Amino acid sequence: MTRLVVLSAGLGVPSSTTLLADRLAAAVVRRLGGGAEGGVEVERVELRRLAHPLADRLTTGFAGEELAAALESVRDADALVAVTPVYAASYSGLFKTFVDVLDRDALDGTPVVVAATGGTPRHSMVLDHALRPLFAHLRAVVAPTGVFAATDDFGDAGLDDRVERAAGELVALLGGPAATRPRPTVDERLADPTPFEELLRRAGAGPTG
Repeated sequence: MTRLVVLSAGLGVPSSTTLLADRLAAAVVRRLGGGAEGGVEVERVELRRLAHPLADRLTTGFAGEELAAALESVRDADALVAVTPVYAASYSGLFKTFVDVLDRDALDGTPVVVAATGGTPRHSMVLDHALRPLFAHLRAVVAPTGVFAATDDFGDAGLDDRVERAAGELVALLGGPAATRPRPTVDERLADPTPFEELLRRAGAGPTG
């Protein structure tokens, strides 16, 4: 049984951060062969619910039952999807607080997909300048493709492509079948060209956006 933990630092209800996390999780589950019957167990850790327990952990040194269970889930995960909103050009304080209370070796060797949401594509650099170094410090194995979703990206095929690519890379890191889509032929590309606006968006989002 593969244990996939989905870590979301979204604060709103509904939350675009949680929506992106769910889309990534669904893509990974599909590539691993389905839900529980296909040998995949998905557990969601919503940090919004843990804000008070995290503050208590920082001030008292003790983790309450709910926080302790979340920390154990992340530590025991076979793979992790980690998604945060962007605040002040970096991951959110809630997200970082949770990471701060993880055991130092909790993610040692764990495959991770990093993702973030923000108002505009200009915030996409958080993937490479904040999230990737953070998880490298924790000795996790970070998938090459990070996924950033600006407000206007939801409903856009480009976001779907990035989600699928990242999911495929995570499955490959788990030792499953490499799930990258087959490269389109020249004729296929000419028959379905990428709109110029999408090319501009990708350029603004950077190579991992």
